Amino acid sequence: MLREILDLDDTGARTREDVFVGRSHPMPGGRVFGGQVAAQAVTAATRTVPDDRFPHSLHGYFLRPGDPDLPITFAVDRMHDGRSFSRRGVRAFQSGVPIFSSIVSYQDEDPGMEHQQGMPDVPRPEEIEAGDPGSPLLRANPIEARHVEGDIWQSVADARPRQAVWMRIRGPLDGDPALHRAVLAYMTDFTIQESVLRAHGISWRTPGLRTASLDHAIWWHRFAPADEWLLYVSESPSAQGGRGLSTGRLFTEKGVLVASVAQEIMARVPNDAEPAS
Repeated sequence: MLREILDLDDTGARTREDVFVGRSHPMPGGRVFGGQVAAQAVTAATRTVPDDRFPHSLHGYFLRPGDPDLPITFAVDRMHDGRSFSRRGVRAFQSGVPIFSSIVSYQDEDPGMEHQQGMPDVPRPEEIEAGDPGSPLLRANPIEARHVEGDIWQSVADARPRQAVWMRIRGPLDGDPALHRAVLAYMTDFTIQESVLRAHGISWRTPGLRTASLDHAIWWHRFAPADEWLLYVSESPSAQGGRGLSTGRLFTEKGVLVASVAQEIMARVPNDAEPAS
């Protein structure tokens, strides 16, 4: 299913414009999943750069909720092509109205300094039971996730501003590195919000909870297959004014740092709502 979602139609080929159209899969709440739009934006931008250049960063803003029943049009702006770097602006529209705006930067393979932060010592994915999100749509989601500290689908057993989640895409993907990098973008939006909610003992079932991704940034460091287990470690350094910031890092099972992520969300709970803990 995810491969089909990322297989965009090149509608601009007839007019020599960089315009692509994609569709959505349903999600709880009737809104398009933000990670899907980010992954599709990466896919669209990648279609316009040389094959020897790979995405190393994305900076995007979620402007409006997307309607999963409507197609999404992605317009790519070829902003810059240098000797080592290429940059693309990507805007996503539904019914002529922008819902997402981003810049994706690409680089060729260059030698240079190298170091990385270490992976925390946590149980392996096979030692952790997968929680039940309680939603048929989430059960059918392309991502398989196993929370190290216990999930927050129904309640919060461990209230603190950080968490670790093993995740991978269900079923094998093909060997196309561009597909795996786009799928990684999809995965980065799946649990990063939870470090904000977990800090306050708020589960996804808290009455009146309202959340929305405001902006999203990804830095790809090293390649890793998205259909193999990755550890997504996230923490929330601050929440205020109905907004919460989370940062995250993704590691392979061998401890290789694959990507870093930052996201700010809107998170609101009515004053009379009791956290589900």
